[in-house]
Amino acid sequence: NKKELWKWGAVKIAKAVSNKKITAEDVIISNIKRRKEINPLLNAVVIEMDQQAIKKAKNLDEKIRNGKKVGILAGVPITIKENIDVKNQSTTNGMKNFLNIVAKKNSPVVENLLNQDAIIIGRTNTPEISYRWFTDNPLRGLTYNPWSKKLTPGGSSGGAAASVAMGIGAIAHGNDVGGSIRYPAY
Repeated sequence: NKKELWKWGAVKIAKAVSNKKITAEDVIISNIKRRKEINPLLNAVVIEMDQQAIKKAKNLDEKIRNGKKVGILAGVPITIKENIDVKNQSTTNGMKNFLNIVAKKNSPVVENLLNQDAIIIGRTNTPEISYRWFTDNPLRGLTYNPWSKKLTPGGSSGGAAASVAMGIGAIAHGNDVGGSIRYPAY
């Protein structure tokens, strides 16, 4: 259903965008609408990147119309955890003290995703210093489990897990040292 592109998986989106069956702009708009509908219940996405995402989608659609080669993640909406650098964004890692420290360049993970034409639609919540098994911090607040406010979505990639579970982006960046992806996964 083209009206619910937010339900599509990354592989299906990339193939359809690359083959001109759908536009990247339509995919991004669908995901933004989904975020606006569901994120107030979750607090998973704490930085919205709507304007940048729509601009990148339009540029990607133009690139495809002009017959240029596109990456394997063409038009795939993604979220990036707020503990790695995205150029011109704060990498707060849930800390008020880091709010005004702005990244001068993308982390290698972000750069690799962008080089494959993925489109960042927002940044996801994490506990302070990404060092807890639940996702809560004084800067952004608590992220809720999509199925019950009595449960945690896990941590430190709880914002990522809650967002992708509810259709806010086809891929959510997460990272792990002590269970930050493993806890949300189960």
